[in-house]
Amino acid sequence: MLNFVRGIPTKLYFGKGQICHLAESLDRYGKNVLLTYGGGSIKRSGLYDEVMNILAGHGFNVTELNGIDPNPRIESVEEGVRLCRENNIDVILAVGGGSTIDCSKVIAVGYYYEGDDLWDMVVKMNGPAKKALPLVDILTLSATGTEYDAPAVISNMKTNQKLGRMYIWPDVSICDPTYTFSVSAYQTAAGSADIMSHIFEGYFSRTEDSDLSDGIAETVLRSVMKNCPIALKEPDNYSARANLMNDSSIACSGIPEYGKQGTGWPCHAMEHELSAFYDITHGTGLAILTPRWMRFILAKDPSVTGRFAKFARNVMGLSGDDDAKLAAAGIDALEAYFRSTGLPMTLTELGIGMEHFEIMADHANDGSFLKDAYVPLTNEDIVEIYKACL
Repeated sequence: MLNFVRGIPTKLYFGKGQICHLAESLDRYGKNVLLTYGGGSIKRSGLYDEVMNILAGHGFNVTELNGIDPNPRIESVEEGVRLCRENNIDVILAVGGGSTIDCSKVIAVGYYYEGDDLWDMVVKMNGPAKKALPLVDILTLSATGTEYDAPAVISNMKTNQKLGRMYIWPDVSICDPTYTFSVSAYQTAAGSADIMSHIFEGYFSRTEDSDLSDGIAETVLRSVMKNCPIALKEPDNYSARANLMNDSSIACSGIPEYGKQGTGWPCHAMEHELSAFYDITHGTGLAILTPRWMRFILAKDPSVTGRFAKFARNVMGLSGDDDAKLAAAGIDALEAYFRSTGLPMTLTELGIGMEHFEIMADHANDGSFLKDAYVPLTNEDIVEIYKACL
């Protein structure tokens, strides 16, 4: 088990009705608020009106930035920074899922950026940032875990780049599972796949003796696989939605990786290229990639067989004495699970062909980034994994 240092400064209000803490969470920073959100789902659900009533009742001055895309764009960051500077914003309030919160993190840092090119800031970012506007969020989608961590991912569709960097932790996150009742079945399934991927990226590590981390990881995976199908059938099932929301926060918090050797998060590196070139739903791309990546590395390096057999036993509930057969069966069971949630499981279903695979692999493995992955990957390896997803 390796040494580790971790600090999570976010104050998290979890549960029904926790929006009662919104005014006090904002008021400590000032009265000028930038409200960020996406395509209007918070208006359809009534959450927008609830938030605006609270803000008006406590004397806040609100500037709005709406229309943040599911894969947030640098253009939204640029507009947000402009609004913050023009309106002397004291605090950002992000209401939405990972895309809205990620975009708001970058706006918060960009506010103090002295250069003219905010994309250049993203490329060079080596955070967490030392200075940023404070950020409060109200979470409406269980998926990315951005409500409880510092990274954010921003896309530049002009250059086909999607880059993840460390920015800031939210100061306060309000996580009320009832705000996820209206999330569609597709987004629920895709978000759940994203949660699971955050666990997989750390669980499949060369460190074998971090028992607590492994136990937490396996519990989160089982929880998602139990509660996602319930939420799909019963969208307003509070227990299922609450467990998924809690799983989301913990999965990407770093807690399930305490004491473990880093892996480079290869599936995320590969999926970011799919999203950058084709603007697909992040969790869907991860669900398609993950079983194919697993099969590829298992064939490339049989020394990982024991870890996959452990996954098959402890997560997928399989049994058997032949680790090789068990490892393969566990991957098959995972793919079947993803398919059962209604997610497309091939790139062909998304209209994606081979035309960009080589340049995508080059981006994903920039500077031989994945040479230190759980099983090291070359550009040629990544192209083969993409092909297996067709």
